[in-house]
Amino acid sequence: MAQTAPAGNAHPESHAVSEEAAALPNPFGEPVFDPAVAPLSLADKREFATALDLAPLRSLAVFHNGRVKILDTLARETVRQITGRTTYQDAIDTPGGDATKVSFEPLFTLLDLVIDPAFYVDRPLLHVEFLPLRRAFLDAALPGDEPAQQRYLMMTRITPRMAAEHYVEMVDRFGTQAPSRRGLDELDRAMALWQDSAANMLLVAPESRDASWHHLSEPLPPGMDAAGAQAWQDARAAATDLGRAWRASDAAAANDAIARLAGALPTINAGLYPDSRRSLELAYNRAGAFDWGWLLYFLSLIALVLAFGTGRRVVAGVGVALLIAAIGMHGFGFVARCILAERFAIQNQFESMTGVSLFAAIVGLALTGLFRKYLYGAAAAATGFLVLIAATQTAIPGQFIEREAAILNTSVLLKYHVTTVLTSYGLITLGMVTSLFYLGAHYFGRGASPVAALAGGAVAPPTESEESGAARGGDTSAGARHRLLKDLDKAQMIVLQLAFWGLGVGILLGAWWADHSWGRWWAFDPKETWALITWIIYLIVIHVRFTTGRNRALVTAWLSVVGFVMMLWTYFGVNLLLPGLHAYA
Repeated sequence: MAQTAPAGNAHPESHAVSEEAAALPNPFGEPVFDPAVAPLSLADKREFATALDLAPLRSLAVFHNGRVKILDTLARETVRQITGRTTYQDAIDTPGGDATKVSFEPLFTLLDLVIDPAFYVDRPLLHVEFLPLRRAFLDAALPGDEPAQQRYLMMTRITPRMAAEHYVEMVDRFGTQAPSRRGLDELDRAMALWQDSAANMLLVAPESRDASWHHLSEPLPPGMDAAGAQAWQDARAAATDLGRAWRASDAAAANDAIARLAGALPTINAGLYPDSRRSLELAYNRAGAFDWGWLLYFLSLIALVLAFGTGRRVVAGVGVALLIAAIGMHGFGFVARCILAERFAIQNQFESMTGVSLFAAIVGLALTGLFRKYLYGAAAAATGFLVLIAATQTAIPGQFIEREAAILNTSVLLKYHVTTVLTSYGLITLGMVTSLFYLGAHYFGRGASPVAALAGGAVAPPTESEESGAARGGDTSAGARHRLLKDLDKAQMIVLQLAFWGLGVGILLGAWWADHSWGRWWAFDPKETWALITWIIYLIVIHVRFTTGRNRALVTAWLSVVGFVMMLWTYFGVNLLLPGLHAYA
């Protein structure tokens, strides 16, 4: 609690809505909130969305929260923050009482929020994650209507009307409670995006690298050349026509306006308009590399475990091929993110998890090729699967590409320090999985063949006579089990020694970087202290090999599990629960 974060240790402030453009008019024309006009039905909205061709708009550049991104990315981020999902979903009620689920792609939803926000006034749009807060809103908005409440509870969303009418009441009731306060802040942010996303249309490139991007509706800057001024006017006219056609549900006219808008914007200050990076970002968004990565890792793990159980080389080959495909997809996502972020993408929790799993999988694949033992590949696949699915399917901070704390850019040592530490964490995970294989074979393999042990059989510790028989080359079941346990022990020791040396070097590099960035080598910051404690556990593992008798492999496996738990505390618990200089991590 005594730690004081130095200047530059905080994340750059982010804004849901561009403050500079908040007072500018909507470039698509001001939306109409007329109670006398019935909103479009959900079925009609879906039909209109199906008829639109939004492809020309997807890769248009837009400046938002400190970086140039594409409109497709802005749409994904906006919809995620408003609805809690990557796509907006609703349901059409049918005469039989059933409901048909309808999904709208993010770019359509973003433009619809900007052009026709009135459509969403009474639709389940705003995500409220904290269940007691969501229930309180529904009790206030729908008293006594249990079926309707249950429907909103399951969708995890409420309508903008509910939020507007009962927000102040909820602040008075729950404003002092941390989870509810956080939920109310997120809801306020979502409301701002629903009402004012038009302010984020900073779609016009600047005149120079030092100038700011322009909102489509702002006045033309003085001294602009005639061609640029004409292109800007054309873009404004196309945006106005798009808004008019959108509200009239005229898909043909809207598609024509979309093509004109997409053609005009890149010609304004064309020398500073991004080119190839937009295509890369669109490919990154569409590929879903990390989602495909964990799925391929999972399939590889299944195939390699089956190979253990069946002894079939073809199945093992399929498993290794799937592992290579998983690493390829994973690597594409990681490298693309590095290029798009214009930095080595290991500077927040999400990025570090994608790095941990990638580095561990690469090492596991290398060990598989070096020693010709598929258990390394199985451990690599398990590590990649477990870490990537946790990163992508839970609310891990940092999933959006954003600017990072200034302190992280003070020295080139950072990427060596963090990469080394993350690689060691990946190796710790790899070693833990290998140790679990050993523990499974040791405790649950009695009477099974060695190849079946990793598929659910059991292996008992071999007796001295069985060990001597195995040593003489006998092919008894006990001798085969002994060879399996010996291979597993050798594998876990190779990985754990690599983890030991990697973490030690990473801590030393961290001290060197801390001297460059903070002016001291060591300050017993919680992250530093617990990283050292984790390293000491693996120091104990190494010493156990020289001091323990015939059970040293079993003791090593259990210490590997303990070390993994300690690493998890150092990696997650310290960041989330203990204040310190590494809070940005």
